[in-house]
Amino acid sequence: MELEKNNYINSLFEFYQPLLTNKQVNYLERYYVDDYSLGEIAEEYDISRQAVYDNVRRSEKILQQYEEKLGLFHSFQQRNQKLDAIQQYVKENYADDQTLNHLVDSLEITEEE
Repeated sequence: MELEKNNYINSLFEFYQPLLTNKQVNYLERYYVDDYSLGEIAEEYDISRQAVYDNVRRSEKILQQYEEKLGLFHSFQQRNQKLDAIQQYVKENYADDQTLNHLVDSLEITEEE
C-alpha cells in the first residue's frame, strides 16, 4: 500500500510540479524522489521534523486536489491503456505491415518528451 501511494504521489508530482512553490518542490523531491527521511530534510533546512511532515502532507493534498480538478494523470493513464490495446491489436493482426507498425510505435510517449 505504501509503495502504491509513493508511486501515485511521484506521478502526480511529475505532472503538477510546476504548480507548486519552490519549498513544496524541494521537500517533496527530498522525501519522495531522493528518499530522505523527515529528520534528514529537517536537518538540511534547519526546521523541525514536524514542520517537514506538515509541509509534505499539505503538498500531497494539494497534488491530489490538482488531479481531482484537472485529471491530467488519469487522462494520461487512459491514453496509455488505449495505446497498449492498439499496439497489441496491430501486432496480432498486422505484424507484416511495417508502415503501420512504425506509425503505431511512433505514438508511444517517451520520457524525453
